[in-house]
Amino acid sequence: MADLDRQASETGSLKLMLYFMPVFGIIPALWSLNSETSTRTERNASRVAVKLALTWFASYMLFDIGAQNIDALHLPLLLTSSLITSGYFVMNLWLVILLWQRKSIDVPLLGKVDRLD
Repeated sequence: MADLDRQASETGSLKLMLYFMPVFGIIPALWSLNSETSTRTERNASRVAVKLALTWFASYMLFDIGAQNIDALHLPLLLTSSLITSGYFVMNLWLVILLWQRKSIDVPLLGKVDRLD
């Protein structure tokens, strides 16, 4: 019986890790938000993943548009855009590591995901 609980917990943990896969993880996260069978923890993780991806995408696009339209700030805006993208990937990696360690996730302004047991 304990083996089945451990296996179910690992499956849930892998599913949550999938949500934090950079760029492509938004698809299963959105699917989980629309699913009636998803747990509260899955929905919270999905919300954090979607907010994080949309924040990254919006800021990336704003800096890219600024770099195209303002010649004097072209290089600094592209550099900032690349730093934001790198930060997005590192943040997702950090969140996956926290899930792997079975710790709770609390990202300011984005949300909280309770610890998996």
